[in-house]
Amino acid sequence: MRTSSLFKRLLGVERAVIEGVDFEGSDLVVRVRLHKRQQRRCSRCGRRCGLHDSGRGRRRWRVMDFGTVRVWLEAEAPRVRCLRHGVVIARVTWARAGSGFTYDFEDQVAWLATNTSQSTVGEMMRISWRTVGRVLRRVVEERRAGVDLLDGLTRIGIDETSYRRGHRYLTVVVCHDTGRLVWAHPGNSRATLEMFFAALGEERRGRITHVTCDGAEWIHDTVRSHCEEAEVCLDAFHIVAWVNDAVDTVRRELWNEQRRSGDKQLAGEVKGTRWALLKNPENLTGHQSGMLARLEADNSALYRAYLLKEQLRLLLRQPVEQAIPLLDGWVEGATKSGLASFEKVARTIVRQRTAIEAMLRHSLTNGRIESINAKIRLIQRRAYGFHDPFALIALAQLTLSGLCPPLPGRGRA
Repeated sequence: MRTSSLFKRLLGVERAVIEGVDFEGSDLVVRVRLHKRQQRRCSRCGRRCGLHDSGRGRRRWRVMDFGTVRVWLEAEAPRVRCLRHGVVIARVTWARAGSGFTYDFEDQVAWLATNTSQSTVGEMMRISWRTVGRVLRRVVEERRAGVDLLDGLTRIGIDETSYRRGHRYLTVVVCHDTGRLVWAHPGNSRATLEMFFAALGEERRGRITHVTCDGAEWIHDTVRSHCEEAEVCLDAFHIVAWVNDAVDTVRRELWNEQRRSGDKQLAGEVKGTRWALLKNPENLTGHQSGMLARLEADNSALYRAYLLKEQLRLLLRQPVEQAIPLLDGWVEGATKSGLASFEKVARTIVRQRTAIEAMLRHSLTNGRIESINAKIRLIQRRAYGFHDPFALIALAQLTLSGLCPPLPGRGRA
């Protein structure tokens, strides 16, 4: 095999000529020239264009290392004048537009980033962690150009997840049928969600049949204004969270009451019942079961609150024809309980009744999207946080949207 052919094979360079190879210190520099038919093409659309100028002269691109040796490609980088995109740097066949790395280099960075931390990727590939983030955004942008994640959506889940201190959130949309992340953007407001529906388009909005979400009014109002035919399903987990909070409110009120009366022993006992009240009965320890037995014997307001919590949790597991009548009875009981926190939950359930019944009929929850949120938080912890939310979104889409490229030389995804 000729030396030039060997280098082209090792470097992954196509439609180019190897002009020379030299060492500069410990780095290997390979000088290349594009075939004439590949020269003077727009880096965005690939069309042949007129030469504008020589740009900044010769330019270099990082290639996959040869063992412990860092390798660079060096070639002319003129600017061309495209009728559609104006003056741009001419395309090269080995790298993405605007990148200082070859396709193989960036694809390996992207694959590694989905499986380990950005700092580890940076150390292994000898680039900064900020550069890793920019590489991920370029790879995702290219991979998304070949697939429409919003196509074919009918049943979706919408939620928000925190990505940074200071109430920084991402709005996340997941497809229930594929289990994939299909859209994410910084923010948790109606304006943020409007961007998703704008990207979806009027025709595809009409195909949405079911939307699962929590009780956030900004989600419900936005969905109903854009998908009038879609059924909004309120997530059962969040309904149970409402009554858990209500039980804990009753416990804190009783604790404060006993504390103010000077009965420190009883106040301490009430304080210690928190996890016994919030756990499912099958998960209680013997000590916690004893706590509940004492509350039952006292017939306290706290035990009544516990029973209301358990009744709602269990009725949500029943078939819809049984659950709906039971829900009517529960609302009536909570309204007459004399417990302000449960009266508030009852009013919320009445207000969200349509969405709760839809959840019971279709057995749809936010389980898939909560799983996606957990994986996004894992990605964030593994990377020790992100300064740029779009870098986090790019890595999340690579990992959770099926966009991750294969390792170089291992075939195409």
